[in-house]
Amino acid sequence: MTTSTSRLNILWVQVWVLAAVQGAITLTWLIYNIYLPQLLTQFGFPASLAVGLVLVENALGAILEPLMGGLSDQARRWVGTRFPFISGGMILSATLFIAIPCVVSLIPPTTVMRSLLPIVLVAWALAMTIFRSPAMCLLGMYATPAQLPLAVSFVTLVGGVIGAFRPISHKFILNLGPVYTFAIGSFVMLGAAAVLRLVNPPEAPVDRHQAETVKLPLQKLALILGTGFGVAWGIRFLMDVLAKVLKNQLNTDNIDVQMVWIGLAIAIASIPAGMFAVKIGNSQAMLCGICAIIPSLLIMISVGAQIPIIVLLVAGFSLIVNGAIPFALGLVPQRWAGLGIGMYFGGFALAMSLFGVLFPQLQGITPPVGAIAGALAFLLAGVCIVVSSISETQMNAE
Repeated sequence: MTTSTSRLNILWVQVWVLAAVQGAITLTWLIYNIYLPQLLTQFGFPASLAVGLVLVENALGAILEPLMGGLSDQARRWVGTRFPFISGGMILSATLFIAIPCVVSLIPPTTVMRSLLPIVLVAWALAMTIFRSPAMCLLGMYATPAQLPLAVSFVTLVGGVIGAFRPISHKFILNLGPVYTFAIGSFVMLGAAAVLRLVNPPEAPVDRHQAETVKLPLQKLALILGTGFGVAWGIRFLMDVLAKVLKNQLNTDNIDVQMVWIGLAIAIASIPAGMFAVKIGNSQAMLCGICAIIPSLLIMISVGAQIPIIVLLVAGFSLIVNGAIPFALGLVPQRWAGLGIGMYFGGFALAMSLFGVLFPQLQGITPPVGAIAGALAFLLAGVCIVVSSISETQMNAE
C-alpha cells in the first residue's frame, strides 16, 4: 500500500501517462511481430526473412538506443528539454507504423518496389529507438530516487499486461486485418504522445557550466551495458526452458494459456517488487531477484515447473526487470541519464541480436543446457550490479 510520503514524492498522473506510452510501445511491437511474416509473404518475400530483419533491427538498436539517449541529454542541456526527441520520435514512428500495411496494400510488389517494404520496416524499428530512452528518462523527474522503483513498477505493469496476452492474441489480431490493426497502434501512439506532452511539468533549467564539468562515466556505462546484456540472455533462456519443461510436464505442445497466466503474474508482481525495492534499495532488490531466479532455474529442470518454483521465478523476474531503469538512472549523473538508460536498452538489443546469430535453432537446446546458460547470464548481470555498488560505495567514501 502506498504511503502519504510516496504520494508526495511521485507525480502519479505523469507516471500513469508514461505507463500508457510504454503500453503503446508494447502494443505496436506486438502487432508488428505478429504481422511481420504475413506482410513479407504477401509482398513476395519468404517468411524466413522476418528473422533476418529482427536481427538487423536489434543490431541497429544496440547502437541507436545509447546514441538517442545521449543526444537527448545534449538537447536537455542546450534547449532545456528532451521533448524534441520524444514528440518527434513518437510522431515519426506512428506515421511509419501506419505506412507499413499501406505499402503492402497499395503498392504492387514489382521487382523495383519490393525493396520498399523492408526499408519501411527497418525505418519504423529505428524510429522506435528515437524516443524510448528519452521518454523513460522522464521518470527521474516524476519520482524521487528513493521512490523511483515504485513509480517504475506501474510502467512495468502496463507493458507486462499487454505483452502477457501475446501467446493467445495472434488469431484475434490477424482477424482484424493489417490496415485496421496498424491504425489502432498508430493512433494509440499519437494519443500517448499528445497526453504526455500535455501533462509533463516544466523542466528545471540546466546549469550548462556545471554540466560541462560532469565527465562521461565510461566504467558505469559499461556495467549498465553488461547488465542489460545479461538480463536479456537470462530472460531468453529462462522463457525457453520454462516452456519446454511445461510442455514435457503437461504432455502437450499448447501451453499458451499457461504462459499468459505466468506473464500476467510477472506483470502484477512488479508492484510488490517496486515496494520491496523502495524498502531495501534497488540494487539489493535486483540481487535478491538474481539469487532467487538462478537456483530456481536450475532446480526446475530436475523437479519440473512446480508452483513454488514458478512463484520464485516470477518474483525474481519482476525484481530484476523492474529495477533496470532505476539502476541505470541511479548509476550515472543526471547529466547522462538518457545515455545511461540507452546503454541498458542497447545492451539488451545487442544481446538479442547475438542470440539470434549464435542460437538460431532453440529447439536443439535441451532444458539443462538452457538452464545453465540462463543462470550464467543472470550471474553476469549480478556481477555487474555488485561491481557498480562497490564502486559507488568507494566514491561516497572518498
